[in-house]
This record gives sequence, C-alpha cells and structure tokens, in this order.
Amino acid sequence: MPDSLDDAKLSAALVHGLRPTKVTIVDYDPVWPTRFERRAAELRAILGDRARLIEHIGSTSVPGLAAKPVIDIVAGIDDPDDERAYLPDLEAAGYDVRVREPEHRCLRTGEPDEPVLHCYPPDHVEVRRYLAFRDRLRTSESDRDLYAATKRELAQREWRDVNYYAEAKKPVIDEILARAGWGE
Repeated sequence: MPDSLDDAKLSAALVHGLRPTKVTIVDYDPVWPTRFERRAAELRAILGDRARLIEHIGSTSVPGLAAKPVIDIVAGIDDPDDERAYLPDLEAAGYDVRVREPEHRCLRTGEPDEPVLHCYPPDHVEVRRYLAFRDRLRTSESDRDLYAATKRELAQREWRDVNYYAEAKKPVIDEILARAGWGE
C-alpha cells in the first residue's frame, strides 16, 4: 500500500474498493501452522517453480501471538506484474485479486478467515521486511507483547478498510524492526 493512505490512494490499488471492517483479534491457535502448510502445499502444486518462495508471515506465523485468525502467506513470483504467467492458475483455484500495485498482488479466496496471499518478487524489500519482522517477534517476548497490545487496542475501533488498521500498526512495527537492526 502507498506510504500515506487516504481513500483516493487506497481505492486506486484496491480491486473491489474500500471495505469497512471491525478487526477481531484472538489468542494464538496452534493449528495455524498446519493451516499454512496445507495452503503452502496447494500453492506449490498450483504454481510449481514459478513460486520461488512460499513463507508464512503475519501474526499467525508467530507462536504465542494473538492475531486476526487469517493466515498470511507471501509467494515470491519473479514478475507479479506479468499476471498472465501465474494468475489464471490461482484464479482457477479460487483466488481473487484484491490489491494490484506495481510488483505486488494481494489475493484472497473469498471467505473472511481464508488466507491472504501476497505475491512479490522473491528479493523485494517487503518480503525481507515481512520475514525480519516475523523472526523478531518469534525471538523477542517483549516485542511480541507490545505488538499484541497494540493490535488489541486498535481492534477496538471500526476501520474504513483493513488497510487503515494495518497503517495504524506501522509505527510499532517500525520500532520493533529498528530494535531488530532492520535496514534496507
């Protein structure tokens, strides 16, 4: 998503427009890694070697972390802008493009608790950022607790779109990444 969100910028990237939402945060569920593995195997079968990486990202990838009960996945696709090279196969499997940005596609299968699939080039800065953040939360209890508290506080509000909720978490994410020594 663009750095500073407003409805016009967001609407330009969202395929189906803004979707008002109330975020629900639940305690960690040990079944989340299994749900990821099932989807990852499905994606490997669909994409084959077009998926240079498939990683579990987001809060459900961090043991012990409260989260929205939605599995986030990043797939490394050499050129996400070349939709003809991979998108028809994902659409045939029920995935629908929700966000279209340069070098990024975000897809869902339709149900609110179904996985979110982000497609980026494998070495894209956002892929590295997702993985660095996940790994920091896996190893730092204090940062994991800070992030959980932030999410629970933000979940008390209603949002014009889930991307505004994501943007509201950004200062805490940046703070945690800085402690992890993150630098582009």
